[in-house]
Amino acid sequence: MKTVTIPYPEGLPQTLKLSDSEFTKEVRFLAAAKLYELGKISSGKAAKMAGLDRVSFLEKLGHYKIPAINIQAEEIEKEVKAVTSLK
Repeated sequence: MKTVTIPYPEGLPQTLKLSDSEFTKEVRFLAAAKLYELGKISSGKAAKMAGLDRVSFLEKLGHYKIPAINIQAEEIEKEVKAVTSLK
């Protein structure tokens, strides 16, 4: 896996009441969560990026009020049409 280096102000983790390692994990999770929320990556890839298993990643999304199910309106319409056509 590749890495990204992000500069941040000295003492920022402590301001947020986090250790340096907790801050790193938090930033890693939040980046993955945002990419998932925007529909840029799947939940599986986001979980891997966050260093979590998929179920833990989806559960943690709830703590940030990010929907775990990321379906666009067009996809919902297609699903409804598909189910309706089965009748």
